[in-house]
Amino acid sequence: MSRCTAPVEGHRSASAAAACPACRGRYGRYTGYSSSYGSYSPSYSSAAGSGGGGYRSSPRPSWSRAGSSVSYTAADVLALTPVRRIFESRAALPDLRDVFLCHAWDDRQGAAKELHDQLESRGVSVWFSEKDVALGTSLLREIDKGLAKSRVGIVLVTPALLRRVRGEGIAEKELSALLARDLLVPIVHETTYEALRDVSPLLGSRSGLSTTEESMAAVAAKLAELVTV
Repeated sequence: MSRCTAPVEGHRSASAAAACPACRGRYGRYTGYSSSYGSYSPSYSSAAGSGGGGYRSSPRPSWSRAGSSVSYTAADVLALTPVRRIFESRAALPDLRDVFLCHAWDDRQGAAKELHDQLESRGVSVWFSEKDVALGTSLLREIDKGLAKSRVGIVLVTPALLRRVRGEGIAEKELSALLARDLLVPIVHETTYEALRDVSPLLGSRSGLSTTEESMAAVAAKLAELVTV
């Protein structure tokens, strides 16, 4: 039986998934995907293209609203569909933030704040330590409460976060909690999935989004659609 290469090499693009001996057949047909979340069949439409039948580029996930200008790759749809399913299962729960933002302390006034601001400008409620942890309170306790009161989690993977995870700091504790609950979308920024896998093979095996392929604003637009009901 062929073995999936995702835990080692990742499925960051259509070509990467197509090269996997275990997944290339089903990936090419888009007939479903099986993971630790269970089996599911992502539902999406495709943008019109030239020519006859067959698969057209620009797959659109079922949660993307009609007329949306946000574009997705096939890999994006596969990566985000299981997280959307979890979000939908928790959407009716009261008093929850849409997103828990895990980040390195060093990024709190830089990339993490940029992503937070981009999300909130699109109507997404974000748990962000810079605004949600009051002076004099226990940071670990507040993080624990924030995780419990958020529907899904995103982790901003930067060089600073990789350094923190190596040192087993607070960011590492947040990651462990999010990974245990299968609520995590990694957002790779100014680093690579290869560098992430060197530090955390489990997190590195998760499909997510990357700012090397699109802007932070484009990533935030996808996340905003992901957590909109």
